[in-house]
Amino acid sequence: MQSAPFLALLLASLAAPVYGTFWGWGGASPVSPPTVKKAVVVLQGTGTASGIVYFEQPHKFAPVKITGNLTGLDANSLRGFHVHQAGDTSQGCGSAGPHFNPLNKKHGGPTDKERHVGDLGNIQTNEEGVAILDFQDKVISLNGPFSIVGRAVVLHAGTDDLGRGGHNDSLTTGNAGGRSACGVVGNYRRVSL
Repeated sequence: MQSAPFLALLLASLAAPVYGTFWGWGGASPVSPPTVKKAVVVLQGTGTASGIVYFEQPHKFAPVKITGNLTGLDANSLRGFHVHQAGDTSQGCGSAGPHFNPLNKKHGGPTDKERHVGDLGNIQTNEEGVAILDFQDKVISLNGPFSIVGRAVVLHAGTDDLGRGGHNDSLTTGNAGGRSACGVVGNYRRVSL
């Protein structure tokens, strides 16, 4: 009869590493975090620039599809568009830090081998000052060490020279000018009302 309590204790101790950590108590979790497949950023600025951008990655090795709409910009212009290191916009876009650059590379264009992970190049506005985004990037990710989730996306006031401008800032920022709008990338969750 003494084997029943022993058996219950044995089963509980075997289940704790799996179930205990899943529910928030215990050691390191053997359950891997869910894969992020879609993320969103709402960009706000001190001026008229604003918008919403979606990032989709069907699996962790796929390119990230970037779609969205930005408004309140200068007509027919190119604007630098980057992922920055920090997900901090508490003091405006300036607190987002430098471009996301975990590999410590020089600034470049989105198709260059030598580029920051966060270098997404320029977005093009139309005659009404609206930019409609629909492109892919093979370097950023929504998961793993190059994940942009929790980082800031910044829309710049000027054109990114893609590291080719010869200016002092070309190889660090693309000489893209000030920060017009920004927001922090978060997991997307569709809400039904």
